[in-house]
Amino acid sequence: MISRLLVANRGEIARRVFRTCRSLGIVTVAVHSDPDASAPHVSEADLAVRLPGAHPSQTYLDAGLILAACRAAGADAVHPGYGFLSENAEFAQAVLDAGLVWVGPPPAAIAAMGSKIAAKRLMAQAGVPVLPSLDPAAPGEFPLLVKASAGGGGRGMRVVREPGELAREIGSAQREAAAAFGDGAVFVEPLLEAARHVEVQVLADRHGTVWALGERECSVQRRHQKVVEECPSPGISAGLRERLFEAAVRAARAVGHVGAGTVEFLVKGDRVAFLEMNTRLQVEHPVTELVHGVDLVRLQLEIAEGVALPASPPGPAGHAVEARLYAEDDAYLPQTGVLRRFEVPGDVRVDAGVESGSVVSPHYDAMLAKVVAHGSTRAQAVRRLATALRRAKLHGVTTNRDLLVRVLTNPAFLAGETHTGFLDPDGPVHGTTARPQPEPAGEAAGELPALAAALALAAANRRDARVLAGLPSGWRNVRSQPRRARFAETETVYDPLPENVTVLGAGPDTVVLEHDGVRHTFEVARYDGDPKVYVDHAGGCAVLTPLPRLPEPVEHVAPGSLLAPMPGSVLRVEVAAGDRVAKGQPVLVLEAMKMEHRVAAPVDGVVSGVHVEKGRQVEAGAVLAIIQEEST
Repeated sequence: MISRLLVANRGEIARRVFRTCRSLGIVTVAVHSDPDASAPHVSEADLAVRLPGAHPSQTYLDAGLILAACRAAGADAVHPGYGFLSENAEFAQAVLDAGLVWVGPPPAAIAAMGSKIAAKRLMAQAGVPVLPSLDPAAPGEFPLLVKASAGGGGRGMRVVREPGELAREIGSAQREAAAAFGDGAVFVEPLLEAARHVEVQVLADRHGTVWALGERECSVQRRHQKVVEECPSPGISAGLRERLFEAAVRAARAVGHVGAGTVEFLVKGDRVAFLEMNTRLQVEHPVTELVHGVDLVRLQLEIAEGVALPASPPGPAGHAVEARLYAEDDAYLPQTGVLRRFEVPGDVRVDAGVESGSVVSPHYDAMLAKVVAHGSTRAQAVRRLATALRRAKLHGVTTNRDLLVRVLTNPAFLAGETHTGFLDPDGPVHGTTARPQPEPAGEAAGELPALAAALALAAANRRDARVLAGLPSGWRNVRSQPRRARFAETETVYDPLPENVTVLGAGPDTVVLEHDGVRHTFEVARYDGDPKVYVDHAGGCAVLTPLPRLPEPVEHVAPGSLLAPMPGSVLRVEVAAGDRVAKGQPVLVLEAMKMEHRVAAPVDGVVSGVHVEKGRQVEAGAVLAIIQEEST
């Protein structure tokens, strides 16, 4: 019996495992890096052990430190979560050698699937359909996909459409894979475009029972990382589902799998191709739990204790959809800072690694939370999820909330017509055929939120005034012009009001307006140290930046300056002063949140200066290099 469990991970997955442990009466042990000292997963655990340092290689990826933490806390079992050491066979063996219970597959099963190159050969021998591996020196066809042999999460993956790009992309994938997984091996295979990404949840005990516990649709991705997942898949026929289940069980048996795992496939028409097998719990496991009425973490723990599974898995009921909430901008660049407010309302499940006041650091993955909705039908689940995201209060850090809502309300998504190119620039969400999203009347141009912000700021000024507090804000003996509020994003006149707007209430925190006979309520929030104003309303949240009436002088950067789009570490500088560069040519590469981010030349020109070197930490907005544009 497990009595004290250490979770060798962080964030939402650690909290998720702890939740089940509390229900089972198991004492929980957290580990944490220095940036995570105040993280929710640390405060929720019964015991916590510090891993000195910040970078994952110094902390969560250091097997010796994790085992030392087990000894210090008296843990008798280890749950690896996902990512980090979860698919490291040597770590699993070290845990067993230390006399601890390993909540995962046997090390041999992990090793068999730890190399995607070897895994493809093994799956082919077991009769599981696979895509061919191509010779990088003579691939013979394009487009191609370069993939890291180890790990997952989209790291070490590159799409290559032109022969001239292949060598560069292989090198980039190798570096990213080595940094993320400690293994820079990559391979090349055909890119099966516009296919569905479908995975099957498997569970296996030590007594020979293997479950195929439903499938999940994971096609909506950016940077080869999943964004929206659902169970069951809306595009799989009963016959195809049976084929997938049979292939997944065959794969699990071929490696001697025990515990929870996932077998992933590409599906295009009737064609099925094995992608990989993850010998661990997946980020998207909640949709399976909600549809099949199980606790997968509990089943993992029971299997690790030797309990036998029933002969057959529980059947499905209803539909579940999950959205991954990331701290990132519209260009998918990770964002950092203080999450001032984090509240998600509605009948949804929220698995979060953060809470109001959490600091989002550049050291780890940018995912903040998973928001999951279940319904008796797919339409019901999708609507619940979209509504919860619209009404969520997410202040202080830029997130992908608006993108998630656009996906969930997109006609192609609602019709179940998803594929791995869904979020491509020419896909249904961003392409020319994408339809604008409906918004409440009068709010499409941001008119009412900006007006509400102006009225709230004026009310706050009156509340905080120390002299003549009884006078209205901006009062003059002789009015010469309307009173207006200027924001970086827009400006609005709030006295006089527009003819079709009536103020029903205007305080520093809440403004109620009637617009063309329709009543709208706005909640307005501001925070010390944050210049922005957050206006939550029925259609979402408007974020506005008030402009000062008398702005301070600002430091101007030289023309042609390339600025850091995010905080990060300079991984590589690819040019030197005096080099001639073409538009789009990589100038340097930043590493942030375990991903490589290229900074490219915006124009044809000459590098007149490079202001950073390899290994340097930079803040967002720092000048990296200067390119002098060539005159035409």
